[in-house]
Amino acid sequence: MRQFASIFSQLLAIFPRSEFETAVRKHRAEHATKGFECWTQFVAMLFCQLGRAHSLREICGGLASVEGKLQHLGVGHAPVRSTLSYANAHRPAALFEEVFYGLLGRCQALVGPRKFRFKNKLYSLDATVIDLCLSVFDWAKFRRAKGAIKLHLLLDHDGYLPTFCMMTEGRVHEINVARTLELPAGAVLVIDRGYVDYLWLDQLYANGVFFVTRLKDNAIFSVEAKLSEPKGRILADEVVLVPGSGQSVNLARVLRRVVVWDEFNEREIVLLTNNFKLAAATIAALYKERWQIELFFKAIKQNLKIKTFVGTSANAVRIQIWTALITILLLKYLQMCSRLKWSLSNLVALLRMNLFVHRDLWKWVDEPYESPLPPLTSIQPVFDFATTWTA
Repeated sequence: MRQFASIFSQLLAIFPRSEFETAVRKHRAEHATKGFECWTQFVAMLFCQLGRAHSLREICGGLASVEGKLQHLGVGHAPVRSTLSYANAHRPAALFEEVFYGLLGRCQALVGPRKFRFKNKLYSLDATVIDLCLSVFDWAKFRRAKGAIKLHLLLDHDGYLPTFCMMTEGRVHEINVARTLELPAGAVLVIDRGYVDYLWLDQLYANGVFFVTRLKDNAIFSVEAKLSEPKGRILADEVVLVPGSGQSVNLARVLRRVVVWDEFNEREIVLLTNNFKLAAATIAALYKERWQIELFFKAIKQNLKIKTFVGTSANAVRIQIWTALITILLLKYLQMCSRLKWSLSNLVALLRMNLFVHRDLWKWVDEPYESPLPPLTSIQPVFDFATTWTA
């Protein structure tokens, strides 16, 4: 019978060790270290996410309690708690960031068909706040009695993959991060009205990027023309003139205003875009698609270790968040490789129970409930004790 390493070992094989060591040398992550490899740190933090360990003690104890040696994971021995804590506090989180983008490239190669017919790339941009205890994480000041770190994320709707991630203090506004983005010409960016900054929208327009957002309630505009008559859920489709303010007081923007009726919440949603070619119903569907980034944040917080942390320093928190993002990409990679329609919560739960089971990972992903074949045993001779005793 063919023998397999553990499922955890086969998951680690998705990350080429040579590429990982190249990234270690690039960031000098093992400079002046004494025997504790970055690979061991990576294995321990990935085990924290997949095994849902609640502390450094559980991570180190969980790896140490595994039957047999850890050689099949590329680890000589289980890490010591103090050593892992020091590594998380001092080794560069940029190493884990590079591992994340390396896995992202592999996931993008497996993306299936698109949901919309147009060929433009579709992105959503948003941020989520991860609450922290200010008395413990004193570096993460958010409000007077509250600490937080903010995760900014750009979601590619081809496969719903995060293509850009940045972590800042909780008090950093989303628009400051949005201004640093470089999107390809022709891309469609869906954003909430918290990102409505007309100078930045002008920059997107100049770079050939289309945007879809909500119009603020106190926005000033004048209707110039009607593009189509009301039909179904579309209550209005108009060309509007939005006057400038501040540094762009002399600039008037010609934009498109689409009013959609939200049947679920029984209210009007007023959308603003610079795309005049797509149908009004498509513009409404694009903004509805923005909900996928909210579901992505929900999936991370519910299924991975991202709301409580095993380290208190800023670097340790960043490493744990990057490891969570690596894990979510790993789960999506398995989803795209599997013939079974896995839900993310079910996949991560069953992986947690089978991390150290010795089965073929790719067959397990397709048929997780099928019992593996029993190992072959040598045929033993059968003795008839009654006949032997009589003789």
